[in-house]
Amino acid sequence: MRLANIFHIGVKELRSVVRDPIMLVLIVYAFTVSVYTAATAMPESLNKAPIAVVNEDRSPLSWRIVSAFYPPYFVPPDVIDQAQMDARMDAGLDTFALDIPPNFQRDVLAGRRPTIQLNVDATRMSQAFTGSRYIQTIVADEVQTFAQRYREVPELPVDLALRARFNPQLNKSWFGAIMQVINNVTMLSIVLTGAALIREREHGTVEHLLVMPVTPFEIMTSKVWAMGLVVLVATAFALTAVVQGWLSVPIQGSLGLFLVGAALHLFATTSMGIFLGTVARSMPQFALLLMSVLLPLQMLSGGSTPRESMPELVQLVMFAAPNTHFVMLAQAILYRGAGFAAVWPQFLAITAIGVVLFSLSLSRFRRTISSMA
Repeated sequence: MRLANIFHIGVKELRSVVRDPIMLVLIVYAFTVSVYTAATAMPESLNKAPIAVVNEDRSPLSWRIVSAFYPPYFVPPDVIDQAQMDARMDAGLDTFALDIPPNFQRDVLAGRRPTIQLNVDATRMSQAFTGSRYIQTIVADEVQTFAQRYREVPELPVDLALRARFNPQLNKSWFGAIMQVINNVTMLSIVLTGAALIREREHGTVEHLLVMPVTPFEIMTSKVWAMGLVVLVATAFALTAVVQGWLSVPIQGSLGLFLVGAALHLFATTSMGIFLGTVARSMPQFALLLMSVLLPLQMLSGGSTPRESMPELVQLVMFAAPNTHFVMLAQAILYRGAGFAAVWPQFLAITAIGVVLFSLSLSRFRRTISSMA
């Protein structure tokens, strides 16, 4: 009878999700467009940066420097005058403005050290930092080649044989797509369960459950399996249709083993969502509480930056978070093709954390139900 109650209440939760168009749009967006955007947006290298050049020298060397800026790092440079430079920078048309002074080539050939002015729009921080180094390297290389009459290829005293494993082309989309799926698993599982509980409280359907022959354990378990199933199905679709199909990102390990780990992780995070849903009294409160909890979990779990670069205290504290272990097992399975023998400590840790979170959430849920009764 208890299993039947858990099943039927869980089916009710699934129907409530299907009838909520906003939640359906969020789920579809999180596992399709969001994954594609994270994989293709914000390249680490410079990409199509707008640049303008004030060429006051008009010499072969100055034109050689102008022609050295080409796609995909820069857009073809616009040759402007000094009067236009500040106005274009103020209007945000150029990220970089290079001013080549008069008699530049003559001073270079005479052995002097002429100065080229580089103006940078530092509000575009990612392009400004990387692009400044690119421009310095390009200008120095072109001037040296022109002065020596040939392009020198330096010979290093040591040859470095570079072999990049698991991502030979160093393609950012391989990392961004899978990590976005991992982050969305945590986010959606907490949002769905917490929102389901608050929605029932706002609509008054919790009182209907209180007069039924069901226990808080059955109510909570039904929400856990129903919302966990929704996220798990969406995760499998995202990995097969979006990551492998749309983005052509190879998955090295067993998708089934990863989904088992994802199911254990969902057991922990859906319990966390119910706990937050019992703390918050309304949907705006839940949203504020979610931001204060979710952002540290995702930023410090090792998905954005390596855990080894964080302070030791933060590393120790984050071992108590389920998504830290989930990121570790997901990267090991999907990136490096690890088997169960390599990731069983993470499986065990997620299970233990999930049991603790489920127990705490159930205790809090029982007190909330009792106060409402």
